[in-house]
Amino acid sequence: MGVPFEALIPYAVCLGMFGFSGAALSKIRHMQNGGKRARHSVDQWDRQMMDRDRRLTGFLRGQTDMVKAPAGFEVSNPWRLERAFT
Repeated sequence: MGVPFEALIPYAVCLGMFGFSGAALSKIRHMQNGGKRARHSVDQWDRQMMDRDRRLTGFLRGQTDMVKAPAGFEVSNPWRLERAFT
């Protein structure tokens, strides 16, 4: 005759695996954001500023306090070309 708590062991294993995978994905996202929390409700202005920060520092969430832009930044144009009206 089986012990009643034997049926709970697979549930504990599944719960443990879901918890581990959730924590691992959270840590990976935290590391990808440069140790900062994830952003929510990112609009066009935020995307533009994040692109500028990426071009300045090399990281999407990086920021710098240098007064002068690094070499090569003057030709790093973020403007996107649009189709000409015909």
